[in-house]
Amino acid sequence: MADRGDKAVSAEGIAAAASKAAKGGPAPVHLWNPPFCGDLDMEIRADGTWFYQGTPIGRPAMVRLFSTILKREGDRFFLVTPVEKVGIRVVDAPFLAVDAEIAPDAVTFTTNVGDRVTAGPDNPITLRGTAGEPRPYIHVRAGLEALIDRKTFYRLAEAAAEEGGRSGIRSGGIFFPLEP
Repeated sequence: MADRGDKAVSAEGIAAAASKAAKGGPAPVHLWNPPFCGDLDMEIRADGTWFYQGTPIGRPAMVRLFSTILKREGDRFFLVTPVEKVGIRVVDAPFLAVDAEIAPDAVTFTTNVGDRVTAGPDNPITLRGTAGEPRPYIHVRAGLEALIDRKTFYRLAEAAAEEGGRSGIRSGGIFFPLEP
């Protein structure tokens, strides 16, 4: 639990504030700059599982709610409400892209928290890692990325075309290479 002076901050308190602030989508966290209240014992693992105090958060609706108030500042991640900001740990990317609709010039990803994002100039696909072990990501919003899961990446590779001597896909008018 984080400590905010005289009052402890808990995941339950953050969730209650988030449910008031986030109606029908991500909250406008970019507009909020509340005081930092400390770090919360919360972690998003590389497989996209959210943990609170060492235990997986089993309610998808709760994970979705927390995802709507997630904010990145530099290399740190925070859950933010209009009145408080708590730090959390993210092992790799905060989200996992678990599916994609692949059309001739649009690839729309669905994340493990229900976000849908179409790759393009504002939401690029980037590759890290090595040729033997590529780590593909899609930008979701405001510096937050989703790791593209293996089955979805294989589907992208099957749909890939050659362009400029590289294998990749087109979406939103941009060619995204699928090899590092």
